[in-house]
Amino acid sequence: MKSGNSHKGIKISVTIIALVSVALILLLWEKTPLISSLIPPETLDVISTETVKLTPDTHLKEYKQLSPNGHQSTVNTLEHQPVAETVKLTPDTHLKEYKQLSPNGHQSSVNTLEHQPVAEAGHVHDVHSVNSSRSPTNSLEPRKDNKDLPKSPAQETGCNYAKGKWVADKKRPLYSGFQCKQWLSSMWACRLMQRKDFSYESFRWQPKDCDMLEFKGSEFLKRMQGKTIALVGDSLGRQQFQSLMCMVTGGKENSEVEDVGSEYGLVQEPGAKRPAGWAYRFPSTNTTILYYWSASLCELEPLNPTDPATNYAMHLDRPVPFLKYYLHKLDVVVLNTGHHWNRGKFNANRWVVYASGKPVKDRKLAMMMNAKNLTVYSVVKWLDSQLLQYPHLKAFFRTISPRHFVNGEWNTGGSCDNTTPLTAGSEVLQDGSFDPGAEGAVKGTKVKLLDITALSELRNEGHISKYGSKVNTGVQDCLHWCLPGIPDTWNEILSAQL
Repeated sequence: MKSGNSHKGIKISVTIIALVSVALILLLWEKTPLISSLIPPETLDVISTETVKLTPDTHLKEYKQLSPNGHQSTVNTLEHQPVAETVKLTPDTHLKEYKQLSPNGHQSSVNTLEHQPVAEAGHVHDVHSVNSSRSPTNSLEPRKDNKDLPKSPAQETGCNYAKGKWVADKKRPLYSGFQCKQWLSSMWACRLMQRKDFSYESFRWQPKDCDMLEFKGSEFLKRMQGKTIALVGDSLGRQQFQSLMCMVTGGKENSEVEDVGSEYGLVQEPGAKRPAGWAYRFPSTNTTILYYWSASLCELEPLNPTDPATNYAMHLDRPVPFLKYYLHKLDVVVLNTGHHWNRGKFNANRWVVYASGKPVKDRKLAMMMNAKNLTVYSVVKWLDSQLLQYPHLKAFFRTISPRHFVNGEWNTGGSCDNTTPLTAGSEVLQDGSFDPGAEGAVKGTKVKLLDITALSELRNEGHISKYGSKVNTGVQDCLHWCLPGIPDTWNEILSAQL
């Protein structure tokens, strides 16, 4: 009898163990959709089945949160509201800087973008972005929690080019704003405007822990012999492209440079004011430098190709097709986005947010910063995956360029009239980036961060200001930079990182 009871006890125990094991396996098993692997960790909890129609009923809800200097500041975030509380979004929405959790779990400053117009023709609503209203200081100080932050990608390579100071340099500028008419748009050539003070041209950036060799166009072209450099992004990417063309030519006319835009599909379509970009080749070194316009870096697909007024599916998790088609021909690629992630731009361009091939139904994912983060993380992840196939390719994501409106916004008398250099300080001391969204996206990948936000923040005297094409309307351009100017430094850092 005892033996029989013992056998029964063993059978019962085995059965219980088996049932518990099955239960544990079922609990641990998760069916994870593709999109969840692309969303930054801090937004993984926002996916739901709730349907939200993205219409002008979505508006800005103000709330208080910590700003980069540790003080309370007003922040705008997009949240869905009932139709009874509808607020129509117009071009008066703007950008505010705010704190939010970065992917590593630490607080850091992030730029959320709302609508601004632009003087540049040919693209729908080019946006003024990034506003910081810090009081003048001697430096941009480190965040108090820096001791807990991991090293930035630049630090891991032995030099944090974003940390340093602006110093006077009589050898500047690197090219003449009077002469570089072959590459430089007149709307950005402040030497051809009514501005009288050009002291902003006479400074160079000195990294704290390393030196940058003096940029010489001929030497750069030799280093890039047989290579193709592509800048893909918005109008600030176009400024960087024009700056680079002026830098490598010394701002002088060069009749030998070949227009090879057709090799990259960069041709002007019938009825278009300009092509989607430009590509130029220097025959002496077979070096190609190109720019492709992509405000969002993601794929835009017309929902009804036969309707001129159709909406466009904005696939947050698909990179812009240009990169897919021509990546194999590129040796250096620099991406940027940020100035078009606002409700006004979305409405004007008729963009409808999609992910995983379907309209986004979750209201939190539809918020501007979450949608932008998904795109940035997605395109960086895709680009990183391509580096295995193209080991020659060097990829960069450029952080956001700041704006400097004071005493109002672009349409309420906001200005950037200061002409005295470095009134906001001359030095950047912090280790982490002022654009933690971009910093988090490249972390753990082979895509490098081209970190220009904090050092550009100190140069509020370098914008087009009241001297641009909008001067008669009283609208100042405190987003775009005078050239020669701050974007030249971006290219010097790019050259150093290469």
